[in-house]
Amino acid sequence: MIITTILLIIALPLAAIIGYALRAYLGKIKLTSAESQSQRIIQDAIRDAEARRKELLLETKDQLLKEKNQFEKETRERRQELQAIERRLLQKEESLDKKLEHLEKQEKIVQLKEQENQEKEEELRREFEKHKKELERIAGMTTEEAKNLLMKNLENQVRFDSIKVINKIEEEARRTADKKAREIILAAIQRSASDYTSEATITTVSLPSDDMKGRIIGREGRNIRTLESLVGVDMIIDDTPEVVVISCFDPVRREIARLSLERLIQNGRIHPARIEEVVEKVTAELNDNMLEDGEKAAFELGIPGLSKDALYHIGKLKYRSSYGQNVLSHSKEVANLAGIMAGELGLDVMLAKRAGLLHDIGKGSMAEGEGAHAIVGAEMAKKFGETPKVTGIIAAHHNDKEHECFESVLVQAADAISASRPGARRESLDTYLKRLDNLEKIALSYKGVEKCYAIQAGREIRVIVSNELVSDEKAAVLAREIAEKIESELKYPGIVRVIVIRETRIIDYAK
Repeated sequence: MIITTILLIIALPLAAIIGYALRAYLGKIKLTSAESQSQRIIQDAIRDAEARRKELLLETKDQLLKEKNQFEKETRERRQELQAIERRLLQKEESLDKKLEHLEKQEKIVQLKEQENQEKEEELRREFEKHKKELERIAGMTTEEAKNLLMKNLENQVRFDSIKVINKIEEEARRTADKKAREIILAAIQRSASDYTSEATITTVSLPSDDMKGRIIGREGRNIRTLESLVGVDMIIDDTPEVVVISCFDPVRREIARLSLERLIQNGRIHPARIEEVVEKVTAELNDNMLEDGEKAAFELGIPGLSKDALYHIGKLKYRSSYGQNVLSHSKEVANLAGIMAGELGLDVMLAKRAGLLHDIGKGSMAEGEGAHAIVGAEMAKKFGETPKVTGIIAAHHNDKEHECFESVLVQAADAISASRPGARRESLDTYLKRLDNLEKIALSYKGVEKCYAIQAGREIRVIVSNELVSDEKAAVLAREIAEKIESELKYPGIVRVIVIRETRIIDYAK
């Protein structure tokens, strides 16, 4: 056992030494093999690297050679371009030098010509002054006087030429427009024809018997005085059987007096208190009737949107007259005429009818001396809420204001047509004769007029001029000037035709 143990003790270290030696030997053998292998790998790598280096060197040399060739080629091309640019610059420089030299020569030539022109101008000025003085000496007038005379002659010539052009244009326009205008106006008149009844300043009331006259007069005339003072009329009770005459320039007052007297006669009770009661009641009823008449007129014409005040003042025109023409009937006819003509011309029919109905509204409420009824009517229409177009048409229908639209001209034309129709208006003999006399005086006030005749009730004036003093061109100017003066100085219904007559008479005798 011990021996075994000792052997084991001895064997274990020996085994360990032998194992260590064996491992060392085996490791040395492996190290030697690895070193030789690494040496081979290194040599192979060195050979590969040297071969790769040579390949890269050759590639680099080829690339450098290509780039060198490309650079040399680009350099040659750039040099050629620079040489071409240099040649062009040289050519331009030579051209500019030539142009500059040419300009210098031209400048010298211009300077010489300017100097020559100045000398010639000075010479011409001296010659002009010399000739001017000679002409002034021959003509016997200064330059300013000759200039004024020349300007006057030119002005007259231009004026006559313009008159010729105007006459030609007017004639051409008249040929194309007269026919259409006549058709429109005739159609409007035919479609709107109405009868006229002349208004007067007196009204008669029939009595059942002559005994009623005393009851109307009353004790000491108190009844008739009460009625006259309340209404503002004159009542004439004379020897005319069974008739009382009511006289007043205001148709409204005359109508109130007539209705009141008729009711008093019908009732039979006539005394101051009863008269006051009846007059007050009739006045209220008449005001209501005026509003109804205005509404009726607006309904007949198809005009909506009129205010109550406007309708009342329209109805009030029923009791107004102008030159014997009922103003409400006249206003309705003007509205119809203006509307028809506006329809024919493609204009605003409703605007023309509305302004036509309202155009004389100022006559119903205008106090004496207040101003032109057209302006008063325009102000009233503005208060009634009418548009500026309507008020402008009302104000312009007698040329108190400039026309602002075509409908305004149509209303003015319709007003003239309605007023100038035969039987539409009546004038007193004195007024008629005075208007004729004024027409002739206006024409005779012009130089060269020998005779003048107002004919056709003052709607035409014929002016006979001197053949020696008035030429054909001056005759046209004279006709226009006379017409303008008549428009500005006289008031007349319708239009006045001015005819200037110039004739040449050559007389010889056979012996």
